Amino acid sequence: MRGLPVTLPLLALLLIAVLAVAVLYSSVGHGGASGYIAILALFSVAPAAFKPTALVLNIVVSAVATYSFARAGHFSWRLFWPFAATSIPCSFIGGYLSLPPDIYRPLVGIILLASAWRLISHREHDTLALRHPSTPVAMVIGAGLGLLSGLTGVGGGIFLSPLLLLLKWGRAREVSAVAALFILVNSGAGLLGHLSGLQAIPPFAPLLAVAALCGGVIGSFFGSRRLPVTGVIKALSVVLTVAGFKLLFV
Repeated sequence: MRGLPVTLPLLALLLIAVLAVAVLYSSVGHGGASGYIAILALFSVAPAAFKPTALVLNIVVSAVATYSFARAGHFSWRLFWPFAATSIPCSFIGGYLSLPPDIYRPLVGIILLASAWRLISHREHDTLALRHPSTPVAMVIGAGLGLLSGLTGVGGGIFLSPLLLLLKWGRAREVSAVAALFILVNSGAGLLGHLSGLQAIPPFAPLLAVAALCGGVIGSFFGSRRLPVTGVIKALSVVLTVAGFKLLFV
């Protein structure tokens, strides 16, 4: 499926949708890649535009979220670095590689459905972390998430955050701050890998980045100050589910 051309009316709708997704995702420290991919899929944009567009928007929003959550005192270098050490080179490799549409579409569809499940099952935990992950385990997990991030354009934070909370490796806001920077470095590495493979960024991506920046500023400002996000997460899961099934079966 080649996808629809991005006309001015479609671009206007995309700008509004990207702004909304950026607000919602940045409020929990995420860049929003899975949401942007969902929007592009729902509007039938060509699948080839998914990865580079999502990576560009991820970089913008996660940078803002990183600043907001770190400024609020939630960032933990000790929790961040083992995951990032291996994820960055693996994300570059994943960004360099290009999957054919008959593999890329179902893979991203499955990721969107998995992301929806993660969002639905997400619960905010503000209790102190009981333990820290061992460095080897964290580095293995980081490598896998980095490769997945580069291949698909999903920053990996949407999988890292629930994992950290489930295993009690960090507090909720601390996890959001770590996920934001994790998404930023992996999206940057993935985009560099994508460009190294002589692949282009869609011409409409910079305009969407402006909308994402505005949404990221709004969402991360309120999210870093304990804005309740349970209802928002459940609503986002519906969008991801619809888009995931669309990629898998349409």
